[in-house]
Amino acid sequence: MNRTPHPGFELPRLTAMLRHALPRFVEGVIAPVAVFYAAFALLGLNGALVAAIVWVYGGIVWRYARGDGVPAMLVLAAIGVTVRAGLAAYTGSAVVYFLQPTLGTLMVSIAFLASVPLGRPLAQKLATDMVPMPEAFLRHERVRQFFLRISLLWSLVFLTNAVFSLYMLLNESIGTFLWVRTSVVALLGAAAVGVSLLGFRRCMRHVNGEPATV
Repeated sequence: MNRTPHPGFELPRLTAMLRHALPRFVEGVIAPVAVFYAAFALLGLNGALVAAIVWVYGGIVWRYARGDGVPAMLVLAAIGVTVRAGLAAYTGSAVVYFLQPTLGTLMVSIAFLASVPLGRPLAQKLATDMVPMPEAFLRHERVRQFFLRISLLWSLVFLTNAVFSLYMLLNESIGTFLWVRTSVVALLGAAAVGVSLLGFRRCMRHVNGEPATV
């Protein structure tokens, strides 16, 4: 008798995933805010804009010097920061600097939402980019439904992020915006990640517990 491969899949240990993700979170989220705010308080808007550019390009140079390779997304981020900083310096408004990523967050929310009726959940694409998964596992109906639901969850998360950020940006000082917005967004993101991981582990238990097809 022939047996088809069982669609089971094992997720890497949570501690290993955190060790992989935490440095990138600090580098990409916490540190840029700290650098911008410190420079803004000491040197004003133009000094903060220069500091933001130096931070991004310094990260590229550091990776290149270590021979780690420079991801294409980091290069695009550097270009984006340069354009935003140029526009903010030209207008003399820090609001302009932060408005573009807020609108970008709104577009990401729309992308997650649009991927659901198309049957190509964006959450699945991002998950498989980080952790390769076998095709048999991804074709399982329970797995497909999980990624559809999680795409809806992340659409809501990014929408909440964008609305809250826009409100803070237009109604509060830059200092309040930076720290309150960053804290709320980080907590919201951490909660969504926790729900996603718990849901995925539950999904895997069901899939892995099913007998292989004979």
